[in-house]
Amino acid sequence: MTSSLHRTTFSLDEPAVRRLHLLARRWNVSQAEVIRRALALAESQPYESTALQALEAFHEKGGLAAEKAAAYLTEVAAGRDDWGRE
Repeated sequence: MTSSLHRTTFSLDEPAVRRLHLLARRWNVSQAEVIRRALALAESQPYESTALQALEAFHEKGGLAAEKAAAYLTEVAAGRDDWGRE
């Protein structure tokens, strides 16, 4: 099988470059192979094209525990109360 290679250039921030290098070392592969694997993984994941589909998928996977949601909303409300005091 003949494979054609394409060179490309893109910019990454420092944390992304560190993660790229770390994965290449950990997997003992080239940086290009890390990118190929990441692309393959991203393609294999389900894609929710709308916010409603994403929300439905979230709920199907179990959503968020009621206690955790209530604690978050309490935290947000407390933060809002502090807005006027700053």
